[in-house]
Amino acid sequence: MHNQFGCGEIPEKYTDYKKASAVILPVPYEGTVSYGKGTAAAPQALIKASYFQEFYDDELGCETYTKGIHTLAPLKAAKNPEAMVNEVKKASAKILKDNKFPFMLGGEHSISYGLYLALKEKYPDLGVIQIDAHADLRDSYEDSKYSHAAVMRRIRETCKDTAQIAIRSICREEADYIKKEKAAVYFAREISGKSAWIKGMLKKLPKKIFLTFDIDGMDPSVLPHTGTPEPGGLSWYETLHILREIFKNKDVVGMDLVELSSDKTSRNSDFLAAKLAYRMLGYKFFTKS
Repeated sequence: MHNQFGCGEIPEKYTDYKKASAVILPVPYEGTVSYGKGTAAAPQALIKASYFQEFYDDELGCETYTKGIHTLAPLKAAKNPEAMVNEVKKASAKILKDNKFPFMLGGEHSISYGLYLALKEKYPDLGVIQIDAHADLRDSYEDSKYSHAAVMRRIRETCKDTAQIAIRSICREEADYIKKEKAAVYFAREISGKSAWIKGMLKKLPKKIFLTFDIDGMDPSVLPHTGTPEPGGLSWYETLHILREIFKNKDVVGMDLVELSSDKTSRNSDFLAAKLAYRMLGYKFFTKS
């Protein structure tokens, strides 16, 4: 069983917690999933797949692991979604207190609220960028205000500086909320094949950013194994271009990658998610503004 995120066998001196720049927080939780399951197995599957990545990042011309990457033990599932959020907040706050960069691997999207709360306490002027197929702006879903379908609604209660990218599935309640609140939503149909919008989006946001990446923001032809795959999503290189611009222009102070639904019959999505996670870390530590 692989327990440490990293390409191949990263030398131990680069996985030591005290010396690491980034800390991986695996949260195998799927307490509010509403369609396909498998997110509870996702963090371990992603970590396992990361062992088969190359150390060297061909785009960045570096070996990202040299910044130090430590992987914590998986966070145990709590009895209900609200308790899970509090557990994530507590674990995230410890990482931030130790001046480490938190990177949470989910698990479903509801857990992102816990990381956000910890980041918001440390960085009051925080902005949030969400990459996702779904707006997640319901006030509650299936009798839970802490559902994955309500995570951005909870975040926007204390942070209006948000941008939601690649959205292509909303309900009437969310459509009304977006119109009323003038929320910055960049629908997939409007941004597909374009890039000029990115500069304008980033201009409207504060310097410090929490990046929450629901992997179903990508097209299912690229990454099929996610709880609710929606057609019309981002391609691999389109995704990387957006991420590169975010990291180049903003100070991302914490991030997550959620909603991978690991499938035992195919390793494709696990491997892509692991490569994406490593590239995101590379952008964080090796992209200069």
